[in-house]
Amino acid sequence: MSDQLKIKVTRRTDFGKGAARQARRAGLIPAVVYGHGQEPVHLLLPAQETTLAVRNPNALLTVVNEAGEEHLVLPKDIQRHATKDTVDHLDLIEVRRGEKVVVEVTVQVEGEVARGNEYVLDYVTVPVEADATDLPEAVTISVEGREAGDHVYAPDVQVPAGATLQLEDDIVIATVSEVVEQDLGDESVQEEQAAESAEGESEDESEGSED
Repeated sequence: MSDQLKIKVTRRTDFGKGAARQARRAGLIPAVVYGHGQEPVHLLLPAQETTLAVRNPNALLTVVNEAGEEHLVLPKDIQRHATKDTVDHLDLIEVRRGEKVVVEVTVQVEGEVARGNEYVLDYVTVPVEADATDLPEAVTISVEGREAGDHVYAPDVQVPAGATLQLEDDIVIATVSEVVEQDLGDESVQEEQAAESAEGESEDESEGSED
């Protein structure tokens, strides 16, 4: 189920790229909270604590402002640095206990396909509706004994109690096919011929230098 962490935040009062860079240098992440018809709220979150929390993209956070007021939020959009393992900006959506939300959840695969076959996931994540305070971390499918030509469809996805998959029944989640073995015979012959040719040229050069 989704993580729930308390994070102390401060209201953001300075805006613009320069202010954002300054905040990041101070170990803070600019963020905006949306939801429930209210005006967006601009906040600053502690970088280290928040970066660890949102490694789970569906992490449920409790942000606590300067007045001690608590608000439940979920990550809506996470902007990460292009090369560093850091978060540059967050869009958060406020949720309430008992409220249903739709989030993308990772698909985990169980079992092994029949010998000589392999599977390909058509969906790495799937949309799932669940209680905001009880979000599943993953859903599962089984490929046990599946053979070439078999498909795993949306109804085959195992979803935790209380959650609902938001896909049509004819959506293919995974496809099974035969393993195609690459014939390396021709390549090996070509490599041997190239090696022999190079060896012959080397011998010719050696004889020429002796003359």
